[in-house]
Amino acid sequence: MKKKTDDCGNPMDPACMASLKHWGEPLVKDRSADMGRAMSVDCGWGRLIFGQTFDDPEQLARTICREERGRRDIAMYMRDPHVVLSYAPQELFLDPSLTYRLDFQNYRQPPNSGTDQGGVRVRPLGRDDDTAMLDRILQSCAMLPCAPGFYRSISEDDCRVVLVAEDPQGAIVGVVTGVDHFRAFADPDNGSSLWALAVDRQCPLPGVGETLVRELVLRFMEQGRSFLDLSVLHTNKEAIALYDKLGFEQVPVYVIKKKNPINEPLFVGPEPEEGLNIYARIITNEARRRGIGVEVRDAEHGLFDLCLGGRRIACRESLSELTSAVAMSCCDDKAVTRKLLLRAGLRVPVQEVADGPEQVAAFLERCGRVVVKPARGEQGSGVFVDLDSLNEVQEAVAQAGRLCDKVLLEEFVPGEDVRLIVIDYTLVAAAVRRPATVLGNGELTVRELIEKQSRRRAAATHGESTIPVDAETVRTVGREGLGLDDRLEAGRELRVRKTANLHTGGTIHDVTGSIHAAVRRAAEEAAVTLRIPVVGFDFLMPAIDGPDYVIIEANERPGLANHEPRPTAERFVDLLFPQTRHLAEAR
Repeated sequence: MKKKTDDCGNPMDPACMASLKHWGEPLVKDRSADMGRAMSVDCGWGRLIFGQTFDDPEQLARTICREERGRRDIAMYMRDPHVVLSYAPQELFLDPSLTYRLDFQNYRQPPNSGTDQGGVRVRPLGRDDDTAMLDRILQSCAMLPCAPGFYRSISEDDCRVVLVAEDPQGAIVGVVTGVDHFRAFADPDNGSSLWALAVDRQCPLPGVGETLVRELVLRFMEQGRSFLDLSVLHTNKEAIALYDKLGFEQVPVYVIKKKNPINEPLFVGPEPEEGLNIYARIITNEARRRGIGVEVRDAEHGLFDLCLGGRRIACRESLSELTSAVAMSCCDDKAVTRKLLLRAGLRVPVQEVADGPEQVAAFLERCGRVVVKPARGEQGSGVFVDLDSLNEVQEAVAQAGRLCDKVLLEEFVPGEDVRLIVIDYTLVAAAVRRPATVLGNGELTVRELIEKQSRRRAAATHGESTIPVDAETVRTVGREGLGLDDRLEAGRELRVRKTANLHTGGTIHDVTGSIHAAVRRAAEEAAVTLRIPVVGFDFLMPAIDGPDYVIIEANERPGLANHEPRPTAERFVDLLFPQTRHLAEAR
């Protein structure tokens, strides 16, 4: 087999592989006898099918079509991909990814590079590492998690190499998998490949992905390999820019996949140019997958209709006409929400309407630390948290009063800020929300760090999350004895906002599996009390897995796009069109 001189002129070297031995099979260092024997390998996320080892394109097509439910198989390096597709044109498609290669002869490691760069430490995967964390990082980057036991099957003499990146506190913030082709099957081209490069989207450290790639390159160079291949979606401009920077060049290597719900965005074509935001789009995409018609009425304001048969339901993002005007008005007024929940026996903080300087001073004296917020509002506008001086409280009341004529004073309750999504009176997702923070490097000012972190948050959330530099930011930074133009010492983490709202730079982390049964019941009972079928509750909890809580407020139009991998959009469409539920379950 001469992969460099095949009839099509396509290089046939392996790329984008996550494993090159059968699941649970002892590593065989010389597998040259397997070439031409129709090889496929279980890689954790699915099978890796080596197209160059199949003599019959029809057999290769049948093999790809035998993909197991919930997995993502890939077939690579077939001589004639168009011929393979012709045997199953309704079931298979050509993957719209690009293959890139780094020739080690032309690569130079930058000076001062190593396993500990910019606060990031890179090391091999350890036996005691939290593999659930690795899977969460992969899922946050829209990648499939690996099968149970996959990481622990990797041995020291394996063809696979898994590297993890740690932040200064020792938390895993990135992972990359590499494959030694020669060790896997005696590759005559002496290559290696990269697979599943993923960085925690909440990580504030820059350059984690680049550091992981460079370390993987160095390890394979030390093993005497000749090049590193990888595959990247053609629309992933950020990743392509990184690979261009490192010296990778595109090569004509192609991938065939089976049409399945996981791969659907790759073969259904681009979305209509409707301009819907991410909160509306997650719903309309799920509807389209089920054959439900979507008619956009006003993209700017997230208004659309969902239609199936004779049923038509109007929506504004996650607010549908199934939510009554009465329920919506109760959620809209935070004071009314609190009163109804209190009467139902649910726990809420002490609260009063701001009514003159004397009453404000008395409330502060009684509570010690307070929250000021408008009775009506969203996205954290006009909310001031953890105030303990009368001047701060009075100024906050004045600012909140510009947004709403009724301003609320509320006792400050310390604890984790948790958003719970209840759909059809059942808890679907829970996520802890944490305020925006920056990490010092000893060189940049607080203002510069905020601007950089704000750009990263905007990129990770399609522009939904940014950190405003306003009076509240100045106040929060000032409480730590700093100004915006002060340099932040290396390694120091600084909270720059008190509220954990996503729209002001906060981060959100899934904790659904950790929620105590008492908290779950409280959220579901609160939805019943408000008579609202879709709602997002803000809880404050001393411990994520504990039974204690207070309910701060209810949002009648919660963002469903912030809770991956929980099936928020699926449950929303189930509520609206229950007859299509089986289509989601089939996926």
